[in-house]
Amino acid sequence: MEGLGSGTKINNLVLYLALLFIIIIGIRQASYLVNIVVVSVILTLMANPLMEYFRKKGLSILSSASLVALGACGCIAILIVMAFFSIEILMQGLPMYQEQLNMRISEISSLFGNTNFVTDELSQIHFDLSAVVQMVLSSVFTIGDALMYLFFIGAVTFCMLLEAPHLPGRVEKILGKEPEKLLEITYMSRYIIDFVIVRTETNFIHAVLFGGSLWVMGVHAAVTWGLLTFLLGYIPFFGLIIAAIPAVIFAYIQFGVWGAVIVIAIVCVLNIVIENPVFSWLASRRFEIPALVVLLSVVFWGWLLGLFGMLFCVPITLLLLIVFQCSDDLRRINVLLGVTPLFEADTGTGGTAGTAAGTGEHRKDP
Repeated sequence: MEGLGSGTKINNLVLYLALLFIIIIGIRQASYLVNIVVVSVILTLMANPLMEYFRKKGLSILSSASLVALGACGCIAILIVMAFFSIEILMQGLPMYQEQLNMRISEISSLFGNTNFVTDELSQIHFDLSAVVQMVLSSVFTIGDALMYLFFIGAVTFCMLLEAPHLPGRVEKILGKEPEKLLEITYMSRYIIDFVIVRTETNFIHAVLFGGSLWVMGVHAAVTWGLLTFLLGYIPFFGLIIAAIPAVIFAYIQFGVWGAVIVIAIVCVLNIVIENPVFSWLASRRFEIPALVVLLSVVFWGWLLGLFGMLFCVPITLLLLIVFQCSDDLRRINVLLGVTPLFEADTGTGGTAGTAAGTGEHRKDP
């Protein structure tokens, strides 16, 4: 009987793994649709507190959702205008940047003096900045795809906002007999909202300071690198580093080695200051997400959903952890990952922060 029981467990495990594999392949094939739904869910969670504020003021659900949608459209329009403005400035200055780059390559070649082999190799190097920028822009997005994404995400988010006020009652009906799970879901939902909002505020401060520092230095396309910092700051660990690389390169092209060194120093100082005390001050609770979970989230969701997966890897993972927590069988995964404290109310008033994804300490509740 014991052998039969162990065999059944193994069969169930194989079945679960097969189903998981099928689900992953299905999500990858339908990544366009999944991205729209996931981003819409995250935006709905972010916008819901503002919508609740309008409803408390006596507005209807439709009016509240419409006001939130108009505000979101305004913010997105500002970002789009800034993006096109930044790219336009960058493209207009490419001939000048190309000339300065060629000059830097000549300087490097002259440093080797009589080393004919190295000099000959360097003289044959030719970086076409225009081709590189065009390749990067075309690989990231096209205008048509971006507009389609924005339209569908906006439409789905608006519909979700209309349904959001009714969801708590529906969830309570489902989990009415399990109030503990209902409390865990409620707390975790607020956790996701807090995390995304604080991450957005931190990215904005970081982008303004970084872009402003580059502008004061006179680095080309400072607005572009500030905007890139804001967007890529959502990617844990690697985002801010990737965003800083173009600024360092252009600082080197324009000012030489010392220009690049100064920009690197600015990046290090801002990462130390913004990603720790500033993030901690903005946070209303501790974000203790294990570093391994965050790192695996970046890799897995980036592979599965592309750029959107990397940008929203932490919120997506937190949503998945909620699903695990609702299942008596799957919640063991949360125990294994060490994330069960995320579902418990934070009763502390201080303490050191966790790790990962720009996690930090908490400040006193406002």
